Amino acid sequence: MGRYVFKLPDVGEGTTEAEIVAWRVKVGDTVKQEQELVDVMTDKATVEMTSPVAGRIVALHGELGEKAPVGAPLVELEVEGAGNAAGNEEPVPAAKPAPAAEKKEPIPAAPVEPAASEKPLASPAVRERARTLAIDLKSVPGSGPEGRITHADLDAFVTGGASPPSVAQDGVEEVKVIGLRRKIAEKMQESKRRIPHYTYVEEIDMTELEALRAQLNAARRADQPKLTVLPFLILALVCALADFPQINALYDDEAGVVRRFRAVHAGIATQTENGLLVPVVRNAEGRDLWDIAAEIARLAAAARDNKATKDELSGSTITITSLGVLGGLIATPVINRPEVAIIGPNAIVERPVVREGRIEVRKMMNLSSSFDHRVVDGYDAAQFIQRVKALLEHPAALS
Repeated sequence: MGRYVFKLPDVGEGTTEAEIVAWRVKVGDTVKQEQELVDVMTDKATVEMTSPVAGRIVALHGELGEKAPVGAPLVELEVEGAGNAAGNEEPVPAAKPAPAAEKKEPIPAAPVEPAASEKPLASPAVRERARTLAIDLKSVPGSGPEGRITHADLDAFVTGGASPPSVAQDGVEEVKVIGLRRKIAEKMQESKRRIPHYTYVEEIDMTELEALRAQLNAARRADQPKLTVLPFLILALVCALADFPQINALYDDEAGVVRRFRAVHAGIATQTENGLLVPVVRNAEGRDLWDIAAEIARLAAAARDNKATKDELSGSTITITSLGVLGGLIATPVINRPEVAIIGPNAIVERPVVREGRIEVRKMMNLSSSFDHRVVDGYDAAQFIQRVKALLEHPAALS
């Protein structure tokens, strides 16, 4: 028998280290060749590491959340043959994972047992029901004040179980921030620390656009995706950004350079089980409404299935963040640094609006947007959003 040491490989793109986010095996397990051993994260991409050999796990190296450099040992296996390490060496001592914080379970107070000589405390209705059921109340534990017997106590006695009393909860659960959650935290902290945000909110009448969207969805082909508001918003951004190139930009504050892009690469903030990801609709300026909708659907599915590539999750020049039906009234979006703007559509709701002296029920939406004040002046931001507003309120202009 020999020993095989599996080391963190070079996953490319200049990566020098990776974070351990999930162990798929434990010491003592027997694994097959190509069986998954560990998940590691580089930047925003999670990579599944599989075993190049079959064998038995004898040591694991690294705790969840720990960063391992390329070439560091991750897993040691006992294998048939010589392996890739000297057979007489002892396994490298593996770092023991920190014990998970113990979650204290509350201990329910025991029901009060009435003394044999005491008359049990109970309401007349409970006593009448006990007589009907031929139950001696002295045999029933009471969970009410001072041991008072309730209907729930009778039910529990009849079914042979104890009625759990209401108790105060206790205990604290500690959750280590690792993997994508830590990446998000670090990026948001850096964005708020370095960017002077300001938020501009405008109200938009979406009645005409919603009518158009319903009409297009009713007539769409089987191979076409269902239209949401996002494709229309991206088209409006493409049209408006042509006149406001300083908003479709990245700001390298260390070099003191603003890079303005002719192409519009729209990041779509997408909530997944693993956290918030931002897949990118590239070259939105060269796509029509249906093409944008199809690409949004494809990218969202890839992100939620954890199959989006690093290229699909990077390179945005402006980001849209939407809470969908949970959109609320107003948000203060955090800019996806090094971008200089982020657009946040809120919920569409029907409400009364005064139009030409008349009160009408219209479908209204607030658009919440944040800008980097170092690059985008308030006047320019307001003009930009007013241009987007006009396009959304008159969707025929988007064609």
